Amino acid sequence: MNGALDLRAYLLVGLLLLLIFGGISGFLYNKINRTSAAGFTVPPVTVAADQARTATWPSLLEAVGTIRATQGAELSAETSGEVIAIAVSSGEQVTTGQLLLTLNDSVEQASRKRLEANLELARLLYERDASLVKKKSIPQSQYDRSKADLDSAVAQLAETDARLDNKRIVAPFNGTIGIIKVKVGDYIESGTAITTLQNLSELEIDFSVPARHFPELRKGLDITVHTAAFPGREFQATLQALDAKVDAGTRNLLLRARLEASAGLLPGMFARLIIDLDQPATVITVPETAVSYSLHGNTVYVVEDSADGLLAQPRVVATGDSRDGQIAIISGLQGGERVITVGQNKLRRGARIAIDETAAF
Repeated sequence: MNGALDLRAYLLVGLLLLLIFGGISGFLYNKINRTSAAGFTVPPVTVAADQARTATWPSLLEAVGTIRATQGAELSAETSGEVIAIAVSSGEQVTTGQLLLTLNDSVEQASRKRLEANLELARLLYERDASLVKKKSIPQSQYDRSKADLDSAVAQLAETDARLDNKRIVAPFNGTIGIIKVKVGDYIESGTAITTLQNLSELEIDFSVPARHFPELRKGLDITVHTAAFPGREFQATLQALDAKVDAGTRNLLLRARLEASAGLLPGMFARLIIDLDQPATVITVPETAVSYSLHGNTVYVVEDSADGLLAQPRVVATGDSRDGQIAIISGLQGGERVITVGQNKLRRGARIAIDETAAF
């Protein structure tokens, strides 16, 4: 009797569970069917967009060069000898003709005194013979010999003075003396470097560009100069000269520019130059973030209107220079078209989009 009751209880519980799970399954099945019948739509991708703009950009040419002084020289001795005096200090400002260094000239000084005496004697003999030849007291040949002796004495003294000048190093122009590389007592040979002299008030830059740019270049073009010594500062220069030939080894053309203001710069500094070719060009520009780069080509996603809303369509473009966060589009895009600037990695061809400029990605 008790066994029959337990069996009926189990059957009743099983029937209740079957009804419950069957109802849930039926509800879910009907819901899925209704959803499938209604169709499922992928939500739009949120992106940021901007407009392609028409702009006028100057045509620029970049180059690198070396700053040099318009007046600059490496000073050296023309003759050998012992340094007996140094008249200036390293870094000193000097003027044209100022004595810088003297070599031992005792031999030349003694020779000069002897030659001065010879010259004085030759002059006295010449003046006497000139007076006598007028009176016809001496032959003309004696007078001619006296004149030749006087000319020879003058020349010998001038030669000794030239040797004395070679013993003295003087400033050939106004400027700043560099580090003096010799000391009093040193014996130096002819051609030994003594120091450098640079006129820092007038600086220029020598640089090269590929020869293909020659038709675009002319004297007077404006140049902006950047140096590592002054990373946040720009210097202005003017193209001064173009070389008369192209380097056959590099196919580059040598140019020279004059710096308008050179305060703080030194000869030998490296400089980066931006030459304004004075040929402005009209270009289509978009933000640099709008362009996706790949081996198959550079791509931008263009925003298109459709019945279903906004769509993203990829388009291959040719790019040019980049300036201030904008990049020039040479072909493939028209001014006024909208391009996606952020969120391209989530897009595919024809994807629905929603534009939100304030979205964070």
